[in-house]
Amino acid sequence: MAGHLPRVRAYAATMEASGHGEPIRRDASDGLALRSTRASAFVDFDGGRLASLVVDGLELLITEADRPSRWGSFPMVPWCGRLPNGVLTFEGQTYELPLTSPPHANHGRAFLQMWHAIDDVTLATDLVDPWPFGGHVEQRFTLSDTALTIEIEIRAADQTMPVMAGWHPWFRRRLGRGGEAELHFEGGMAYVTTDHHIPMGGVVALPEPPWDHCIVGLEAPPVIEWPGALRLTIASTFDHWVIFTEPEHALCVEPQSGPPNQFHLDPRVLQPGQRFVGSMTLEWEASAQEHR
Repeated sequence: MAGHLPRVRAYAATMEASGHGEPIRRDASDGLALRSTRASAFVDFDGGRLASLVVDGLELLITEADRPSRWGSFPMVPWCGRLPNGVLTFEGQTYELPLTSPPHANHGRAFLQMWHAIDDVTLATDLVDPWPFGGHVEQRFTLSDTALTIEIEIRAADQTMPVMAGWHPWFRRRLGRGGEAELHFEGGMAYVTTDHHIPMGGVVALPEPPWDHCIVGLEAPPVIEWPGALRLTIASTFDHWVIFTEPEHALCVEPQSGPPNQFHLDPRVLQPGQRFVGSMTLEWEASAQEHR
């Protein structure tokens, strides 16, 4: 690979997604159902995940899998990515958390918990055992004809706690029409990692795909385009992105507040009662590319 990073990268899928992009059917008693003229979304109480996002009749997300970390778009709280060996060391104490993807504990605890509705667009959950510090999490969903915005707020309880937040969307490589998904982004450097993809601090030029890397320094929000169908821009107030393109049926573009393993690198700390907030916006338009 050349020693410099190309300004624009594009990654095209090579395999068809499982399924054909048909909208799924959900029971409204299981979560929040949102609808605009052009789009609909369903947010499941189980995990607080965006379980379906349909735009112009096309389902954009993977809607089922054999593991809760492999479908939809779920919140990563109170940490993102891999917590090495499930061990958290904080303020001189060591805590062991369940190994959800042995040998590591992946993507926090909130996506494994039940959430409840506060109103027609807001879900909430309390962080409970085995997370040792407590805390409260809310997500607010705003759907229009051109975008879905998800806002998240984490509030510490009566203990100081480390915190991260983000989302893990699983986008289909193929929709019901149009071409294979293409991922575009500008600039960026990748964290140096172990063989288990654990960031160790320091960044280098991004290698060639496929990727399972945490990237910083993007010059613009990432874009996924299905030629002849849709163009999706993924924007966030968070400035770290895990790009995961290894699966044959899906690709993941994950905005998050810091790198995986941040708890052991440079943790963000909430004092009792303090809040941490962020957002992700998925904005769509018709693809101007011709599907060949």
